[in-house]
Amino acid sequence: MLRFLLSFSVILSYFSCFSHASVITCSGIVPLRYRNDKISITDFGGVGDGKTLNTKAFREAIYRIQHLGRRGGTLLYVPPGVYLTESFNLTSHMTLYLARGAVIKATQDTQNWPLIAPLPSYGRGRERPGGRYMSFIHGEGLRDVVITGENGTIDGQGAIWWNMWRQRTLPFTRPNLIEFKNSRSIIISNVIFQNSPFWNIHPVYCSNVVIRYVTILAPLDSPNTDGIDPDSSSNVCIEDSYISTGDDLVAVKSGWDEYGINYGRPSSGIVIRRITGSSPFAGIAVGSETSGGVENVLAEDINLYNVGVGIHVKTNIGRGGFIRNITVSGVYMEGARKGIKIAGDVGDHPDENFNPNALPVVKGITIKNVWGVKVLDSGSIKGLKNSPFTGICLSDINLHGVKGPTSPPFKCSDISGVAYQVKPWPCSELTSSQQTGSCSTYV
Repeated sequence: MLRFLLSFSVILSYFSCFSHASVITCSGIVPLRYRNDKISITDFGGVGDGKTLNTKAFREAIYRIQHLGRRGGTLLYVPPGVYLTESFNLTSHMTLYLARGAVIKATQDTQNWPLIAPLPSYGRGRERPGGRYMSFIHGEGLRDVVITGENGTIDGQGAIWWNMWRQRTLPFTRPNLIEFKNSRSIIISNVIFQNSPFWNIHPVYCSNVVIRYVTILAPLDSPNTDGIDPDSSSNVCIEDSYISTGDDLVAVKSGWDEYGINYGRPSSGIVIRRITGSSPFAGIAVGSETSGGVENVLAEDINLYNVGVGIHVKTNIGRGGFIRNITVSGVYMEGARKGIKIAGDVGDHPDENFNPNALPVVKGITIKNVWGVKVLDSGSIKGLKNSPFTGICLSDINLHGVKGPTSPPFKCSDISGVAYQVKPWPCSELTSSQQTGSCSTYV
């Protein structure tokens, strides 16, 4: 038991990060807490042999944490071993701590996986009408929760779910690996997440969330295995992590068409920095579900390898909402089908009831200090005829092609903004600026 008397200063110290005009700050958004009370999953009959079902052990341990309510919370220690379990719920004021060599592994019993209601900002499951399967590790209405350790692993064993998706036999939307809903003061760090059935880490309707020092892995052909998707959430920091999955590495979302518009909860104050990864889809994405609005997002110091689109801002007719005050800076990409894409024609609709007159407002998108090699297509910036995208600023961007010194030129329509030191030159819709730091002065 003494092994997990860790120094939480290794896990999280107070940190600060700042954006451009609006000064997004992450300093002290999650108070640092030390757990005096510590228990082990083995105290409740947990067996790490990879065969024994440990659902009862996890649920009883968490029930004990919830109902005894120790001052300062409780740390639940998972020692080395492979702990097979069904899905389970966390509780407030707890730390789930995975030792080095510890694996929490999901069962493949899809028939008995619990169902929960659709998110109100989506109106239905993201893949299928009706409810959705509960995430493997789930938390709702919680506060002061930490998932951390010595780089232990949470394994969703997603292949069976991916095959159901490919074979079109899914009755409901696949489960996320980790979801926190209506929760605050969440820390996720120093854990490996792999083989999620669907999205990996999904904070939705949350505030004050820190995700750092994580590794997220899934095969590049695994469907919809987004890395981290902050959704209708505020004050979220995502830092110092490696992600290699079958879909967007980080995607900021806020609800789907009329349901997201009616729910009306934006994502705001999102900081993404020092992320490295690869994906056949986007490296850093906003959207496409942005009906509640997305604002004040900073992504910086990003390294991308063999991606579909390096930087992707995406929305659609019927989404409504807004995307504004987005800054992406300091990006290196090596191997990309498309370097930069800002588009108003991406993503599907939950049903036929979406309002075609609900047009998104996109304003203040700054992309600067980007260097790309082996980029097949520089990209495109295409707004909507009845809702042009404004305040677009590209600065200090150099995208090299596969066969030539630069990639093919950008394609643009229904936009306005400026460009400064961009190669290849983007398009006539972006006027030339000779000012140093033109983006910061323009937006």
